[in-house]
Amino acid sequence: MNLANRITLARIFLVPIMTFFLLVKLDVDPLTIGNYSITWNQVFATLLFIIAASTDGLDGYIARKRKIVTNLGKLLDPLADKLLVAAVLISLVEIDKLDAWVAIIIISREWAVTGLRQVALLDGTVMAASKWGKWKTAVQITMIIVILLNNFPFNFIDLQMDVVTIWAAVAITVYSGIDYFVKNKNLIPVD
Repeated sequence: MNLANRITLARIFLVPIMTFFLLVKLDVDPLTIGNYSITWNQVFATLLFIIAASTDGLDGYIARKRKIVTNLGKLLDPLADKLLVAAVLISLVEIDKLDAWVAIIIISREWAVTGLRQVALLDGTVMAASKWGKWKTAVQITMIIVILLNNFPFNFIDLQMDVVTIWAAVAITVYSGIDYFVKNKNLIPVD
């Protein structure tokens, strides 16, 4: 197994550990700075999420740079991304930090586009990530980090960046999903 695929697998293995920290309450006093408070669980989960999210671009870069792109990597990379985002979103819903409808829209779009990609593969076509798909990923990652950090540091200036990033993530998620389907409507049979 090459280095890029090992990095992708590491991202997958981080998902349950990160989810553990989000969902299992440790009996430890929270970190408090003035009026700001965050549980150590969230701190650890955020660090793990940032590490996992940063490996997304790294594994692809290494695979392309070293010319070690494999079918396993093509399968595992998007799976790892979907597992990471879905696990965090579902966990955020469980701990009342995100409304379920937001998670449903984002996860539904991810699986709908994955389904479209599978149809394309059966047709012998590989659908590359669009610029909107890349922006969607960046905005979703930003949203998750802001939520995990309880809107830090924006809460010190009374800016509800968590709300802003949620709406931005929903908007770009929906738009990028529509964009994929419109640009690939020839893959959808109308008979």
